[in-house]
Amino acid sequence: ARALTPQTAETDAIRFLVGTQSLRYDNQIHIIDFDDENNIINKNVLLHQVGEIWHISTSPADKGVLATCYNKTSDTKVMTCAAVWRMPKELESGSHESPDDSSSNTQTLELLCHLDNTAHGNMACVMWEPMGDGKKIISLADNNILLWDLQESSAEAVLSSSAALEGKGQLKFTSGRWSPHHNCTQIATANDTTVRGWDTRSMRQIYCIENAHGQLVRDLDFNPNKQYYLASCGDDCKVKFWDTRNVTDPVKTLEEHSHWVWNVRYNHSHDQLILTGSSDSRVILSNMVSISSEPFGHMVDDDELSDQEDQHQEEKIKEPLQDSVIATYEEHEDSVYAVEWSSADPWLFASLSYDGRLVINRVPRALKYHILL
Repeated sequence: ARALTPQTAETDAIRFLVGTQSLRYDNQIHIIDFDDENNIINKNVLLHQVGEIWHISTSPADKGVLATCYNKTSDTKVMTCAAVWRMPKELESGSHESPDDSSSNTQTLELLCHLDNTAHGNMACVMWEPMGDGKKIISLADNNILLWDLQESSAEAVLSSSAALEGKGQLKFTSGRWSPHHNCTQIATANDTTVRGWDTRSMRQIYCIENAHGQLVRDLDFNPNKQYYLASCGDDCKVKFWDTRNVTDPVKTLEEHSHWVWNVRYNHSHDQLILTGSSDSRVILSNMVSISSEPFGHMVDDDELSDQEDQHQEEKIKEPLQDSVIATYEEHEDSVYAVEWSSADPWLFASLSYDGRLVINRVPRALKYHILL
């Protein structure tokens, strides 16, 4: 398995979706519900009969709707396609009990529409408009950016605009993210060693970070609280943080992994918490306070301090807090291809390795209280 996503529209129950990659069997989407109080994982399986799942993403507005990018083999040619699906009604929202005998109870996804890419090449990923009503989607296919409008009840996808990467060589996008800022009019894409920003209204490039990494850029994520901040990671084993207004140098670089970094994710509520997953089989949780929206910690109310304390506090407040690695998680024995924060619980995250092992962890309690208090 290498595809993992939280169910974005589900903000009460802790729920993740995992897509499998099997050559021999019908592929599946596993709906994972984590019961926090009893520390139990419940699982429901949906059949995804069209092929191996390379990427999965869920609608921000409708719990039942998701998109997958999958391999389709036809006449000795392998194409990566994308489609939008609906899960069965009774599985749409989280926290229900697992059926006792899950084997007999496998259900199938209902196909809503294909994102037709016959003219554009292989689909790398699908991104939903983050704050939207679930009707706007961008897909990256080879060197094309395609903006789709999902029509009535998502039964049809209409291509509303597109842009293409131009230049020498085989240009191919590896990944992209839709920015939650600027009224959702910007996306960032990665291709080869370059990160580019695009305006979705004109489909024109707005910034370009050439050689953002020494090797292939694997993933991107936007800081949810600081509108110009973007994280990238790649095959040079590094994670870099950029201010898109000045792209000559990264603001910070993390060099904790010893192999390709596949994934970087900002915490949705506390943007100092950064999660990364790598083919060194490790997941690293870092505390990047200095470039977060609260680099000096929480401000202290003056009335609470005596004079002597006051002076001491003044000195303390001026110093930005130190960045550090909070924890390294080594429960995986294979390449970690995906890490994601829960959309319901800001202190909980999941990681997925190629051997199909899904691990759910939480931010260490001491740090959680340090951030909250």
